[in-house]
Amino acid sequence: MKFMKLGSRPDTFYTNEAVRSVSSEVTSDLIVQVKGSRYLLHKFPLLSKCLRLQRICSESPETLQHQIVQLPDFPGGTEAFELCAKFCYGITITLSAYNIVAARCAAEYLQMTEDVEKGNLVYKLEVFFNSCILHGWRDSIVTLHTTKAFPLWSEDLRITSRCIEAIALKASTHPSKVSLSHSHSRRVRDDVSCNGVEGQRQRPAAKGWWAEDIAELGIDLYWRTMIAIKSDGKIPSNLIGEALQIYASRWLPNISRKIKATREPAGSNSDSDSASEVTSKSRLLLESIVSLLPSEKGAVSCSFLLKLLKAANILNVSSSSKMELARRVALQVEEARVSDMLIPSLSSSSNTLYDVDIVLTILEQFMLQGQSPPTSPPRSKLGTQRRRRSRSAENIDFKLQESRRSSSASHSSKLKVAKIVDGYLQQIAKDINLPLSKFIAVAETIPDFSRLDHDELYRAIDIYLKAHPDLNKSERKKLCRVLDCKKLSVEACMHAAQNEKLPLRVVVQVLFFEQARAATTGGKVTDLPSNIKALLASHNIDPSKPQRALSTTTSIPGDDQWSTVSGLRSPKSRISTLRMKLAEDDDLDENDMNPDGMGRPSKFKGLALPTGPKKMFSRLLSTNRNATEKS
Repeated sequence: MKFMKLGSRPDTFYTNEAVRSVSSEVTSDLIVQVKGSRYLLHKFPLLSKCLRLQRICSESPETLQHQIVQLPDFPGGTEAFELCAKFCYGITITLSAYNIVAARCAAEYLQMTEDVEKGNLVYKLEVFFNSCILHGWRDSIVTLHTTKAFPLWSEDLRITSRCIEAIALKASTHPSKVSLSHSHSRRVRDDVSCNGVEGQRQRPAAKGWWAEDIAELGIDLYWRTMIAIKSDGKIPSNLIGEALQIYASRWLPNISRKIKATREPAGSNSDSDSASEVTSKSRLLLESIVSLLPSEKGAVSCSFLLKLLKAANILNVSSSSKMELARRVALQVEEARVSDMLIPSLSSSSNTLYDVDIVLTILEQFMLQGQSPPTSPPRSKLGTQRRRRSRSAENIDFKLQESRRSSSASHSSKLKVAKIVDGYLQQIAKDINLPLSKFIAVAETIPDFSRLDHDELYRAIDIYLKAHPDLNKSERKKLCRVLDCKKLSVEACMHAAQNEKLPLRVVVQVLFFEQARAATTGGKVTDLPSNIKALLASHNIDPSKPQRALSTTTSIPGDDQWSTVSGLRSPKSRISTLRMKLAEDDDLDENDMNPDGMGRPSKFKGLALPTGPKKMFSRLLSTNRNATEKS
């Protein structure tokens, strides 16, 4: 780092009975008091260079002994005053980035300007600051860091702004052209110097080499520095994002542990105040980081954004910062991991483990993005294209291809997000305090086409049923309405058919689609659970024995026709009875309304058809008829 020495005389200052004096043959005639310290000095060397001391001494009455001058608000304290006093005596002083701010503020306070004497301290400090400090990378950062002790003086003297401008300019410069001095980035310079010019040509410049160094700054100075770097426009947004991540990892570690300590009963008021101050500073730091996030998608990773969102939840930052983070996460939520989505809930009004509401906000924001552009041009343009292939027509085709491509990318993102949501549901389903309405709300944020299969969703429902055994029949039905049995694999169907926690209605749905699948492939239906077997046994039906195909005489009492499996094997009469019973059951479920009075549509109404048979039933009937005719 750069330094400057002024003066040539040896240091003759000494302390005698708590009073600082200077060795001299001349009797001292001036006493200066600086923040509790006392200096016994001489008027001539000090007043010849310090205009402020001249005015104070001229305004105060002279005494036969010592004239006393009090400087209670002296910037930089005794160390800065002693630097200025030694300069007046011609004693050697050493200036560097660590003390130049204090010395500059003290010299300004004492008015050691060119109006008093040519080559005064203010002039020499300005020359050193402009020619050396601002030209060095590390010197600029250290100097900027020391300005926090003198914020008002540093602003008035433009020390802070000049340091920030110098740092922002160097951040966009190749490290080989920057005087790095001693810093974390010195290894970059050493690599260049050791490898020579050829090595420098072969090795690409270390992008973002400046991020670790400026991470040493406090949040106020860091925020202003990053604003200057961003406004320069030469640093890519991804490097800005990396710098923010480095800063956050340095200043926001172990947030949950810190806040947990603040929530524990404090031993004293001072401990509580200290913990509150830590929380307040961390909150300000996080909100500042959020305001610095680049607007470009992908500039920071989704994982980093979700970590910031977790910290925001813990620190209880402003709702605007939370919403901004949620919006940015929604832009790239397909990159998220399930573990990152598990944001702890610290709300006093909710006992849930995780903050499901913020995840719902993220998913809703994500779904709002999926507006696909039109995939075909207006018909009039198509006619023009057929008649004449011009350059404009080729441009239209190119735009169409780009539109379809972007639409396809949006669809693939929704497929990825659907898998993430199902994994997330499996995790939050274990929470015994999770309301059914929130589980269903998360499951329904993703459209049906985004789930190619419902195996993972079924697994989440099964976990929720096991964690909440006290759900009544109506609630279990409402839960299972988000499930589409047609999208369950054979393995999932086998598990569901034997799952006694599922509503009997859902088991019948599963058995029907498994029967349809078996009829088309020649397979066998899985063994039935005990409750279904008991129900069939009450009607003297043995499901293990084959039923007569297309029997129109066999019937089951009306109250339980919908829930038997024999109807699945006698399609003409019993499937129609099943349809009627399912429709009746849907009518009974109309009382299961949401608070707004609107019931959610059931995914099983494909079977509850009062008007006429669906294609699935027709296919099943035709399959059984063919089998009967052949026999």
